[in-house]
Amino acid sequence: MSPDQLFEAQPQQSAAPARTGAEPLAARMRPQSVDDLVGQKHLLQPGQALHEALTGKAPHSMILYGPPGTGKTTIARLVAQAADAHIEEHSAVVVGRPDAVKAIAAARERLKINNRRTIYFLDEIHRFNKAQQDALLPAVEDGAIILIGATTENPYFEVNGALLSRTRLYVLEPLTEQDIRGLLEKAITDPRGLQGTYEIAPEALDLIAKRSSGDARTALTALETAAQAAQAQNATTIDLARAEDAMQQRAVLYDKGGDKHYNYASAFIKSMRASDPDAALYYMHAMLEGGEDPKFIARRMVIFASEDIGNADPHALPLAMAAAQALDYVGLPEARINLSQAATYLALAPRSNRAYLAGDAAARFVRQNGLAAPPRPIQDSNVPGAEELGQGEDYDYPHDRPEQLSTQRLLPEGVNEQFYSPSDRGHEAAMAERLRAARERRNS
Repeated sequence: MSPDQLFEAQPQQSAAPARTGAEPLAARMRPQSVDDLVGQKHLLQPGQALHEALTGKAPHSMILYGPPGTGKTTIARLVAQAADAHIEEHSAVVVGRPDAVKAIAAARERLKINNRRTIYFLDEIHRFNKAQQDALLPAVEDGAIILIGATTENPYFEVNGALLSRTRLYVLEPLTEQDIRGLLEKAITDPRGLQGTYEIAPEALDLIAKRSSGDARTALTALETAAQAAQAQNATTIDLARAEDAMQQRAVLYDKGGDKHYNYASAFIKSMRASDPDAALYYMHAMLEGGEDPKFIARRMVIFASEDIGNADPHALPLAMAAAQALDYVGLPEARINLSQAATYLALAPRSNRAYLAGDAAARFVRQNGLAAPPRPIQDSNVPGAEELGQGEDYDYPHDRPEQLSTQRLLPEGVNEQFYSPSDRGHEAAMAERLRAARERRNS
């Protein structure tokens, strides 16, 4: 048997697997060329590296990072098809290091005997641990395989730096509603799809496009489910009720330990800071639905109340603390009400970060200059030896002064900083006026 016959005799996965009528609609509608791809316009312009790989001009190792249903598997298959390469598809959920090593060995033989390259597509690459990922490095480095790793998790968290440095990273975006709508309309009429057997009501089309959250597979599966329901009832129209039943409730994809945790928390804080309660509620409940620890959310609001609102609204901190306590006392799901109240209040409260900045300035001054002794009149007069040292002597008791404003120097000698500069917003405006009067009295 010749080397070519040796490899041809082995079962192989082709770049574009044959389609059968029994395949799900999402599989039947999988793009067959780069021109069929939907979305990802930011990566697919002629001349860009990914477009070059998809047209067979420059296949290369890559990591495809993006949410489900955005075309990661399709891109891998199209790269293999364009390069006339063998494709080996593994999922890191079910294979391990021995499987990868075996696939790499076969790839080396294939290249040596048939001069045919191998695309090694590893789905869910983030499921491989460091040692497993390290096993891929030599083969990527010497070109034995063209690695295409797919992940829904941030590769900067989940993929070894050494592997990232040897691949190109492409960030895939969720498909737009317009992308999904066009995909659905094509599936209804396409010979590979529903072949024009069904009509879809505009409101049903809009519903599926909106609730699919940019996931093509979810959208096409929902369309197929709705069509099957219509067929069972001898109907040819996919109406709103059938679309709603097909969609049900979409699972919320959220990684509590990865980039979504940081990105959604950041968006939550920045939405409150920008006085947008709608956005704040969206991000907060996205985190809660995704399984985020509600105590983390409550703690962030407590911090926000002082960091961003401060003395502009002194009620903000007690309210945030009350929401945190209510979470302990009531628990979820009812505590969502308390958290929502706090988030909306904080988002619309007058805000000032002057107290936060003043604290930072004071801490920075102390670190840079060290400690200086307080003036003797305000030192403790009750410790042993205080009288002999003059501690507490000539203390100017503010309650004996008009408006309780002392004229006594309170900062140490040589320290003349003014750390706190109140804003003119909310309650802090009144505090600014009192501070001005106090400073004038002490400096007079």
